[in-house]
Amino acid sequence: MLKVADIFYSLQGESGFAGFPCVFVRLAGCNLRCSYCDTPETWEGGVEISIPDIIQQVDTFRIKLVEITGGEPLLQPETAQLARALVGREYTVLVETNGTVPFEVLKSPIIRIVDIKCPGSGEAERTDWRILQHLRPGDEIKFVITDRNDFEYALNTLQRHPEIGRCLVHFSPAYNKLSPRQLAQWILQEGISVHLNLQLHKILSLK
Repeated sequence: MLKVADIFYSLQGESGFAGFPCVFVRLAGCNLRCSYCDTPETWEGGVEISIPDIIQQVDTFRIKLVEITGGEPLLQPETAQLARALVGREYTVLVETNGTVPFEVLKSPIIRIVDIKCPGSGEAERTDWRILQHLRPGDEIKFVITDRNDFEYALNTLQRHPEIGRCLVHFSPAYNKLSPRQLAQWILQEGISVHLNLQLHKILSLK
């Protein structure tokens, strides 16, 4: 059984798959309280649903891209089992995690999206840097940027942890806190090879 906050269908908004239709399995429970969190309803609660019943709901959308998100999905040990079961049904599976929980239990071809927290989140000190050694090509890294201090923090992180270079790296402006144009200008000025990642679903007013 897994505690589920929601299962829904929308456009993938914040990864290398942005723009593609996607089924989201949003799990309940989180160990962080980020300042800009837009899903505080996932911090606690949720409805217990069995893995077969989750998969049955996912199957109804007839879309082969699934993201397991939260909250922090890896707080529930059964998350890896759900991801493996979806892969077994020929889904492309993304799992978004917050950089504080070991993720090596998620084996290839599951795609791990690691959201490394910057100071503006209020949770930067919670990152477990040891987990980055388990990154592999095909994984993704995301930094949510609220201001220039966060931008510099992300740059320094890339320099200190070259293992991140194995992955697609996203710099995302925190919604309604930093203009995408300003972040784009900083990226261009620094000449860094990162992906400007906009929250497409919010721009389009989708769930």
